Amino acid sequence: MPSNQEQPSSIDAFITPLGVFAPAMEYLVETAQRSVLFWDVMRQRGNQYRQHLAESAPHVLDYEVELLVDGRTLDRPVNYGLVRVVPPAGVEIDPNRRPFVIIDPRAGHGPGIGGFKADSEIGVAFKAGYPCYFVGFLPDPVPGQTIEDIARAEAVFLESVAALHPDADGRPCIIGNCQAGWAVMILAAVRPELFGPIIIAGSPLSYWAGVRGQNPMRYSGGLLGGSWLTAFASDLGHGKFDGAWLVQNFESQNPANTLWSKQYNLYSKIDTEGPRYLGFERWWGGHVNLNAEEIQFIVDELFIGNNLTAGRIQASDGTAIDLRNIRSPIVVFCSKGDNVTPPQQALGWILDLYENVDQIRSYGQTIVYAIHETVGHLGIFVSGGVAKKEHGEFSSNIDLIDTLPPGLYEAVFETKTDDTANPDLATGKWVMRCETRTLDDIRALGGNDLADERCFATAARVSETNLALYRTFAQPMVRSLMNLPVAQWMQQLHPSRLQYEFFSNANPIMAPVATMAEQVRENRRPVASDNPFVAMQENASRQIVAALDAWRQASETIAERYFFTVYGSPALQAAAGIDAGGTRSLRKASKHPLHDELVQKRITELKSRIPAGGLREAIIRALLYVGLARAAVDERGFEALRRIRRAHGDMPLSSFKALVREQFYMLLVDTEAALAALPSMLPSDADTRRKAFDLIKQALSARGEFSAQDNERMQRVASAFGIDDASTAVPNLTVITSARQEAQAKASCRASRSGE
Repeated sequence: MPSNQEQPSSIDAFITPLGVFAPAMEYLVETAQRSVLFWDVMRQRGNQYRQHLAESAPHVLDYEVELLVDGRTLDRPVNYGLVRVVPPAGVEIDPNRRPFVIIDPRAGHGPGIGGFKADSEIGVAFKAGYPCYFVGFLPDPVPGQTIEDIARAEAVFLESVAALHPDADGRPCIIGNCQAGWAVMILAAVRPELFGPIIIAGSPLSYWAGVRGQNPMRYSGGLLGGSWLTAFASDLGHGKFDGAWLVQNFESQNPANTLWSKQYNLYSKIDTEGPRYLGFERWWGGHVNLNAEEIQFIVDELFIGNNLTAGRIQASDGTAIDLRNIRSPIVVFCSKGDNVTPPQQALGWILDLYENVDQIRSYGQTIVYAIHETVGHLGIFVSGGVAKKEHGEFSSNIDLIDTLPPGLYEAVFETKTDDTANPDLATGKWVMRCETRTLDDIRALGGNDLADERCFATAARVSETNLALYRTFAQPMVRSLMNLPVAQWMQQLHPSRLQYEFFSNANPIMAPVATMAEQVRENRRPVASDNPFVAMQENASRQIVAALDAWRQASETIAERYFFTVYGSPALQAAAGIDAGGTRSLRKASKHPLHDELVQKRITELKSRIPAGGLREAIIRALLYVGLARAAVDERGFEALRRIRRAHGDMPLSSFKALVREQFYMLLVDTEAALAALPSMLPSDADTRRKAFDLIKQALSARGEFSAQDNERMQRVASAFGIDDASTAVPNLTVITSARQEAQAKASCRASRSGE
């Protein structure tokens, strides 16, 4: 039976005789049908919004979950909870691997974006065999809860996860998206023992940072006169801040997408785009509230005050929040296409805390960053392509990141090709390499000069003054006029909510749309792609986008000039108490004299231990010595080393990490003494030394042929090992694979016997 499009219809009978006017009539018919289908999707969006808000714990996770800890039952109750994500059918989890804990942002939207679809952060962690847990939240906060209460609750969550995996090969890996990223960093600075590697994606930590002409959102606090408006909005909400305002702020950053492109993309692809559009809108429209105390802390201490990296935030017990206390590797993922958290804000904290890479190493810190070229803010968490590449590589190589020697690295991803050496040693379609970087690489991204920082500091002081004036003179009156019913009524009238409510079935005008849409689907008549009016439509859309972009750019330029004109005024800066002649960055964290003293003691201790150790220490020291010249760590080399470890006893990851760090520091403090001590650390048996040297070659050759510098260093290692024939030709790595297979076979045999 022919399809509807192939059947003769009254429409065909009407259009065919029109001749040259037929394309116009076809376009009009198709436009009418497309419009009905578009409004039907908008109707479904409104109904979906109402259904989502009616749920007791609304989320958009694409996985089944089991509640483990309800934050409302804690001593300091919060609206957060910990759930175990149930692996989908066919996914095998290794119980001995470290668990992953994904924490979603509470920045106006509901939870679940970290597991929004199969190709997500949770999805790639499952694919790599890791157990997964998720920290989400309810739409309304517990009365009186604070940011510190949430941090304490998340500490309880992490303790619970660790207790469920006592035999795991490492502490939990934590992924903090956007707002959750800085919250995770704060907790890790106070409770560093709870954390394994930390991945912060699209998370702002240096709030004043940016580049003139590119990052306008950082001016918002100053242009609004400071955080008094936040307090006013919370008072209008009867002690709660409506997250819809945060969503509106995000949308205002890209009016072309908000006012046109998002809707036009649905309209132009109405036959296929509906499900994807509705799936995203389910999260985008799931607004949540914050307590007045929470949002005031966020705005005052972070976004306007920029006190986090400067170490000026204290817990209730007086403990200073110093991010240099974090001992876990930190992975920072950001993008040049992100207009909410640009790379300068995601990475500028490194410049605020450390003078150079040696100082990073002195704190035992490992920082790895990756900068995407184009993806936007939401794409960092939502894009399937990003999840399968960057997040997938981070998940698969989290043990590599955990054992990296302290320092600053950039993660570089190369596509596997036919020319890739030892491709079986790299998972997925890419090869990840961590290349050493210096702070100059971060500075090269651009940022503020001292004059810019004085402007932001002035804005922060003005904010404090305006907030004090509001609290003294206006807040008592506003609070006396507001009550809970009025606050709830005003919340329902927020434009970001009305756009969903108005087009739902709650509006009688939308009642006939569903029936009309069903009739259209039965008689759908898509227009031909070569119809000239379609080309005109596309051209008109591009012109609308260009006009809205021009408006945005003009508005941003005016706002930036206004900000620097007002807050750059010497008179205002003087009135605010900002030193116009200051030469030190206003964001820099203070130095700790005690830390320098402890570093010197540690150096003395390391020098005294250089001759200590045996064959294992000598192998690691030799590997690090040759590898340091490469200024990069390749995942293939780590995988080769892991296979060697498994074939020769499989040293626990935590012990291996401690060993790598100690030998790395020894090479840093006295390279010559560390190499000179190698012969005394090795056994006298020549055959054992030869086998050890071959293992070093196998691990180092995993990424391909040796360079001239590699050969030179290998010759020096050979001399220390007493090897005369030190050929550095790339060995056959099938030895490693075979050894691993043999070890796996033995383990399988033992498991079978145990089962019997």
